[in-house]
Amino acid sequence: MVPPDDIFGTIPTWLGVYALAGLGFSAAAFVLYRRVVRLVLLGKDANRFDRPVQRLIGAIPLILGQSRVVQSVSLRDRAGLAHFFIFWGFLSFTFSYVVFIFGDSAWDQFSVTLFTDSGVRVFAVYIDALAVVFLGVLGWAVVRRWVVTPRRLSFDLTQKWESAIILALIALLMVLTMLSEVFYVAAGGDGPTTAAPISSAIGEALRDSGMSEGIAKALHELSWWTHLALILGFAVYIPISKHMHLIGAPVAFVMRDLSPMGTLSTPMDLETAETFGSARVRDFTTKELLDGYACAVCGRCTDACPANVSGKLLSPMHIAQGVKDHLIEASPVLLNGDGEEESVIPSIGEEALWDCLTCGACEQVCPAGVEHIDLILGMRRNLVMEQASMPESAAGALMSLEQRGHPWRGTQYTRTDWAEGLDVPTIADHPEADVLFWVGCTAALEKRSQSVARSMVSVLKRAGVNFAILGAEETCTGDPARRMGNEYLYQVMAQQNIETLNRYNVKKIVAICPHCFNNIKNEYPHLGGNYEVVHYTQFVSELIDQGKIKPVVELATTVAYHDSCYLGRHNGIYDEPRKIIEAIPGANLSEMEQRRERGFCCGAGGGHLWTEESRGRRVNHLRTEQFLETGADTVGVSCPYCLQMFDEGMGSVEGADGKSVKDLLEILDESLGTPSS
Repeated sequence: MVPPDDIFGTIPTWLGVYALAGLGFSAAAFVLYRRVVRLVLLGKDANRFDRPVQRLIGAIPLILGQSRVVQSVSLRDRAGLAHFFIFWGFLSFTFSYVVFIFGDSAWDQFSVTLFTDSGVRVFAVYIDALAVVFLGVLGWAVVRRWVVTPRRLSFDLTQKWESAIILALIALLMVLTMLSEVFYVAAGGDGPTTAAPISSAIGEALRDSGMSEGIAKALHELSWWTHLALILGFAVYIPISKHMHLIGAPVAFVMRDLSPMGTLSTPMDLETAETFGSARVRDFTTKELLDGYACAVCGRCTDACPANVSGKLLSPMHIAQGVKDHLIEASPVLLNGDGEEESVIPSIGEEALWDCLTCGACEQVCPAGVEHIDLILGMRRNLVMEQASMPESAAGALMSLEQRGHPWRGTQYTRTDWAEGLDVPTIADHPEADVLFWVGCTAALEKRSQSVARSMVSVLKRAGVNFAILGAEETCTGDPARRMGNEYLYQVMAQQNIETLNRYNVKKIVAICPHCFNNIKNEYPHLGGNYEVVHYTQFVSELIDQGKIKPVVELATTVAYHDSCYLGRHNGIYDEPRKIIEAIPGANLSEMEQRRERGFCCGAGGGHLWTEESRGRRVNHLRTEQFLETGADTVGVSCPYCLQMFDEGMGSVEGADGKSVKDLLEILDESLGTPSS
């Protein structure tokens, strides 16, 4: 866009532009600091600026590649494609505004160094066409938000007026971009910018229709200066609107947790902590406070949340927004000492916090880098450790963990009853074992799951693996205690296990349970427990590849594999379980629609295997119905939690007669045939 003549014929245009830009961007920076930066810095240091090169490089596909948004396109969310286009269009226009403000306004001095005439022509054509396409996409966005509204856009009706403002501002920017060129051409202007095909055609049509040069010139000046004012106004508006995510999301991605998704933050120092968990602003980390501003209020997290889908109160989006709203409301107290800050938990609701399954579906789909799990469990921790407020079933499971070393109240089994007659060595009797088989509470103490542990022993023996178990010395890893909010109990149990493992100089651990696997592999190192930890699907898949075991018995069955959240989404293990199924003669792998990264939780995570659901339908019933839609004979699992939930679902959901749920170890063991004596 070519600028108008000097102001009043005497003041250089570039001087006026620079003065306005300085005022506008200074105001935007002031608002950003006052409303966002200084408030976020009230939180605890998140220690998220280590490994800067890894953070920056890893953030590139998330920010510039919009990888989370692009993934949603494959799931029939066409809005993801539109968002990808709008994002890159926004970058293109941002560049054009840099030229507009700092080059275009001083055309004679700087334009030659910025572009050649050919470059200006190409860019003018691109921006002109982009503005028209942008207007079309905005029209589609209006229809989608106010006419054909998808579920996820109905979660926060209060944001619709703000969306209307943003869409109107963007539309005006596009229109003014074109009008400035239209009236420049209509006034008889020439030069490389007139290569813009659509705007130039309209301008020539106006000139040919008799529009005077004076009127065209005045309209050119009006549209040009209005465009500049709108750009600067937009810059000031961003920090006070939900479009703060334009700034917050890139920072959130750079500050992302570099650990696997299933890893909770470094354990608190229980001896020095002034409070336990999070309830007030200074209890949260700077990353957790930033996440509220990074949130795009798009509803993708809530739409993906199994708890919300099944009719419960939890909405991950509203959790992040609730903490941000509380931060803003409490800022006078925190900054000026005007009163006493209240806890944020009552406004969010205890029930919603206890609904969380920690499955990570919300974080997987979030296009803004918000980390919901730590945020939610921090408040759950406050409820348990500060207020002793928890569901009765959760209290019972925690009491059993404290008194008996496992969460299975009422079980009469010991840690080794499942191994009776199998001649399974303990590490105490066989300290030279190469591998420690970590059985876990569920496989050892719950009757249905004990067959999985026996199948594991069968596979290990057939492969000639030198292994042992802890036996009576094994206790719960502490994972359920930690996910249910009792950090103290978790650390006590974890330290006990670490001492035991270190005493036997254990190097490699194979776990049946993804929760045990995740906890020992990713969280025990925080407490000094460093071991090579693999899940059985990884270990067994490698045994098959090496030819140490070979399935030979044909099983004429179709298996629909269910991805455990803590194995798949939290630790990225998707292929190995499927390789096991594919290695079994006669077994056909079937896939559920929601699988791999977008798998649907069985409903047991976050301690929910031992706690009752608050309302709505049972999550495991929804997942069982999704399995039945495949028409497969068997749902294959690789987690004892999932085995429990599907087992209950098969007995409760209509149409499950004749269907079965089996762990992959059970299927594999059956296909290995009768062991040779």
